[in-house]
Amino acid sequence: MSDAGILRTTPMRPAVSNTRPAFMVPNGACDTHFHVFEPGYTHVPDPLYTFPDGTLAQYLELSGYLGFRRMVYVQPTFYGTDNRLALDVLRRVGRDRCRAVIRIAEDTADADLDRYHELGVRAIRLDLFARASWPTQDIIGYVRRMARRARPRGWHLQFYAPGRIVRDLLPFLADAEDTFTIDHMGYLPEAAGPDRADFERLLGVLRAGHCWIKLSGPYRIAKDRPLSAVTPIGRALVRTQPDRLIWGSDWPHLPDGQRDTGEVLNLLADWAPDEGDRKTILVDGPDRLFFSD
Repeated sequence: MSDAGILRTTPMRPAVSNTRPAFMVPNGACDTHFHVFEPGYTHVPDPLYTFPDGTLAQYLELSGYLGFRRMVYVQPTFYGTDNRLALDVLRRVGRDRCRAVIRIAEDTADADLDRYHELGVRAIRLDLFARASWPTQDIIGYVRRMARRARPRGWHLQFYAPGRIVRDLLPFLADAEDTFTIDHMGYLPEAAGPDRADFERLLGVLRAGHCWIKLSGPYRIAKDRPLSAVTPIGRALVRTQPDRLIWGSDWPHLPDGQRDTGEVLNLLADWAPDEGDRKTILVDGPDRLFFSD
């Protein structure tokens, strides 16, 4: 299905209306989580949201305004496993500046994955929201099958999962031997005041060496509270293992694209007040995960 007939949401806020960074963004800083939406690409039947405003040109204007030259495109649920836009973004920006995380069907041909690798794909996104009704053992089986597809190319797995699934997978993830990233700060239900034991287990998995956590989407955890409500989680993650953290804008901040990306970025000044830690998160981590070749 094309985007014809899908209503566009509120126009994107202009880049210059975002708050300026409150700290010096280091050279080589990378936004490791952005999406774009362009006319003419096939979306899934019955998408979870209407066709958003948020083109590549708009994103590049914003990223330049905030001081990011490098970026990682993440395949949104809107396009399912049709990665044509992801590959076009890589071609248009260039793999020296842009890498990608895609979604794949289990029967995707190895030749296609090899072609994606040459263009700059470096990870597989696992949509566990779509599999939230599965028994834990079935989810683990799926993760293992995807790991076998990623491993020969040196890719990692990226978990897009509700907090309940993250919690249930923690014993499995603690022993995982493949590199993986958990989106959106672990997505544990901080709004409920979270079960500290679950969060401590997540920190233990982070210390184990194969886990990375993405400092992205804090508003997904804060929900109807101010973004400052997520400060204890952000600070605890940075104190625990800054060299296993990366930062992502989650642009265009669905569903309406009106969120201030600069405000989201500036949370990092509070969570990681040390300049060296910020460089580790914004530059060194992305180098290791996405730009090592």
